[in-house]
Order: sequence, then C-alpha cells, then structure tokens
Amino acid sequence: MEVRFALEHPDGDMGFCGWVLVIFSILLLLITLPISIWMCIKIVKEYERAIIFRLGRIVRGGAKGPGIFFILPCTDSFINVDMRTITFDIPPQEVLTKDSVTISVDGVVYYRVQNATLAVANITNADAATRLLAQTTLRNVLGTKNLSEILSDREEIAHSMQSSLDDATDDWGIKVERVEIKDVKLPQQLQRAMAAEAEATREARAKVIAAEGEMNASRALKEASMVIAESPSALQLRYLQTLNTIAAEKNSTIIFPLPIDMMQSFLKH
Repeated sequence: MEVRFALEHPDGDMGFCGWVLVIFSILLLLITLPISIWMCIKIVKEYERAIIFRLGRIVRGGAKGPGIFFILPCTDSFINVDMRTITFDIPPQEVLTKDSVTISVDGVVYYRVQNATLAVANITNADAATRLLAQTTLRNVLGTKNLSEILSDREEIAHSMQSSLDDATDDWGIKVERVEIKDVKLPQQLQRAMAAEAEATREARAKVIAAEGEMNASRALKEASMVIAESPSALQLRYLQTLNTIAAEKNSTIIFPLPIDMMQSFLKH
C-alpha cells in the first residue's frame, strides 16, 4: 500500500522545504553546466532497472530503464535491480520425516525479480530473504511426508515448494520460477537396512519363481508320462533321441545301448 501511494503521489507530499531543495538542485545543475550534466546522466543495462528516490520518495513512473535516465544532484539517489533469473543452492537440511526418519535433503531454486519497486521498498534484502525462506519451506514440506513419498514423489514436492515460495514472495516482487530437489541422503544404518530388506525380497521372489517352475515342470512330466503310457513306441523313440543327443554332445562318452525289450518286465511292475 505504501509503495502504490508513493507511485500515485510521487512529488505531491514533498512539502515546501522539499520543493525548495528540488529547485535549488535544478539551479545548481544549470549553473554548473556542462560539467554537471555528466553527473546527472545514468545508464542501466537491458537486464537492470533503476529505482530513483527523490528526497527519500520513489519518483513518478517507478523503475527506470533500460537505457539512459537523468537524476538531480543532491536530491536524487537510485538503486539498480537485476531482473535476470537467479539460481541458488539450498544447503543440506536435516529433516525429520513423518515416519520419524532423519534425512539430509538439498535443492536448487530459480527466481527472478518481477517488480523492482516492491523488491526495493518492501524488504531489506530480497535475495537473502528468499534463501532463508527456501530453507524453511523445504523443512516444513518434507516434514509432512513419509520417506517413501520423499523418494518417489520429488516432482510433487518440488511443485508444492514452488507454489508456497511464490505465494510468500509475491509481496516482495519476486517470482519463483522453479524448485528442484537435488539429493536425498539417508543414514548409513538405514541404507544397510533398506539394502538387506531389498535383498531378502529378491531372494523370496526367486524362491517363489523356482517353486512355480518346479510345479510347472512336474505337471509337464505328468502329461508326458500319460502320453508315453498310451503309446509304448513313444518311449522307444524318446530313448533313441536321447542316445543321439548324448552321442552328438559328448563324443568321449561310451554308451552301451540296452534293448528296450529287457525293460518291459520292469515297466509292467
């Protein structure tokens, strides 16, 4: 509200003394021409904006630039504001999750100054304030999540942090564009426990798969035995096929074929 009032009434509340000082400054400028003109001309780059204060009040029009602008000596001062996107790392934060697990999490934040006037008039140091707020927001958001949610829902957590930071910094003229979770560090004991749990799960799954394979194999053997029982010649063919396979793969093996007729008595029993 104070910033909007200053923009709407930039020079109307300077008072008599203020106007006297402004007029004196203009006269001083005219008397010392052309030397003083170089002190009055200022240039801001394409990515910068200048906030001019005249006797402590923001002048009409708010931020100036890019390009050339003029100031009055003695009565005017200005502050340059960088409008480019700024990135900073969130230092590793010790966070206690919802399921009482202590983890260390760090991240990165991208933001830019959207309103230079608010960034100068409403807060002392917008950059430092945004950094501190990002650390606090990271701890607050992760404190409401379980460990499994933190490990699997990083995009959702980053979006929640971005929305929260953007709302909090709106009065400072700052737009938080993006937040990313860089790394989640777990305690060594927890890492070993999770590794042991994962290994046990894999072993249990492997045993179940092996048991299912044995069951399927036994069913296939049962069906094969029923086919062979219905056709005795199938056993003879299978016997010859086995001999052919052994002879082809193991040339050093000596095989003594046993006539299948000699085994008929055993098969009957």
